[in-house]
Amino acid sequence: MKYLVSLLIALTSFVSSANLVKKGEFVQKDNAYPMVKLTTTMGDIVVELDRRKAPITVNNFLGYVVDGGYEDTVFHRVEHDAEQERDFVIQGGGYDKKYDGAYMGPEIPNESGNGLKNDMYTIAMAYQDRKPHSATRQFFFNMNDNDHLNPGREWGFAVFGYVTEGTETLDKIMRVETGCHDKLGWCFVPKEPVVILKAQVLEPAQ
Repeated sequence: MKYLVSLLIALTSFVSSANLVKKGEFVQKDNAYPMVKLTTTMGDIVVELDRRKAPITVNNFLGYVVDGGYEDTVFHRVEHDAEQERDFVIQGGGYDKKYDGAYMGPEIPNESGNGLKNDMYTIAMAYQDRKPHSATRQFFFNMNDNDHLNPGREWGFAVFGYVTEGTETLDKIMRVETGCHDKLGWCFVPKEPVVILKAQVLEPAQ
């Protein structure tokens, strides 16, 4: 019986994640620029998504949002570029408060050639092991003009929107103390977890 319950839970999770992009397609389907608000333990962030230039990426992100997939996840990466002595990225969406990996939907195609650049305060998809078509749920905010993340002779990181409100929240997160994390094995993890409490699609302005 215990095995059967576990199997049913796994199958439910698989079906849910496989339908994420489809779910996203029907979220304000006639709105080319849907808005999403992230409520965090350090303040709110509002992003405007660009469905015209990054339709698959936006629908995938919206699928996780309406599925509740980003709630109670953390920003696990707050990284500075030590060589350039400048801020770099804030990344999240992939781990819960215990730093266990959250469920992942199917990998999506890379839309980095859409003309949107990895400029400061834009939101982009993170890839697994830098493989160009391996994005699932993790995203990051550019905290500088990161030209080297744009496509060139190689694939870049797909930007799919920009921050319209809450840049001061991102600036505060950028200043948190970070350190090495035994479980993750990285040294840019906030010592005090920064949690996404809620992610919601905002109603379009009338």
